[in-house]
Amino acid sequence: MVEVTLWGSLGAAAGGKNKLEIEAKDIRELFRKLAEQYPGLKPLIDRGIAVAIDGTIYRDTWSKELPKDAEIFLLPRLAGG
Repeated sequence: MVEVTLWGSLGAAAGGKNKLEIEAKDIRELFRKLAEQYPGLKPLIDRGIAVAIDGTIYRDTWSKELPKDAEIFLLPRLAGG
């Protein structure tokens, strides 16, 4: 089980929850389970979400393992220029 903090619009898409506990071994499984449990997150996941694990941001690194006691933040991708 890992604790995940949802940043910005992600919390609203998860029914107003900013912290979730999810059983997931890697980023791919985390995204799959989040989309199943919180369907409002699926369009945001499909657009792209950055994952910060212990202060390091991972993008498109779906096989990155989630350490049990890590600090995990999900951030919506920023668009614009």
